[in-house]
Amino acid sequence: GFELIYSGLRQTPEQIARIALEEDVDVISLSSMAGSHLPFCRKLKPLLEANGLTDKLWVIGGNLPAQDHAALRELGFKGIFPSGSKLDAITKYIRKETK
Repeated sequence: GFELIYSGLRQTPEQIARIALEEDVDVISLSSMAGSHLPFCRKLKPLLEANGLTDKLWVIGGNLPAQDHAALRELGFKGIFPSGSKLDAITKYIRKETK
């Protein structure tokens, strides 16, 4: 029941913000396995804000240590799904939050 726009690997924060704006998305979802999620999200947040995308659901999954979850929430990421999260739980969360 979702339409997915896959932007590909190694996109910059600027590219993510531009794609989200151009495609008029409801959810901005990131995957981070390399451990650079906090610096990346710190660069992305002001770009999303500048493009009027604060009303969208921001979620992130991947290699996300528990000690980083609070910082990600403070940046505006409501859905945080560390490695091992079940796809069913993620899709249920997105459905609930985008009603």
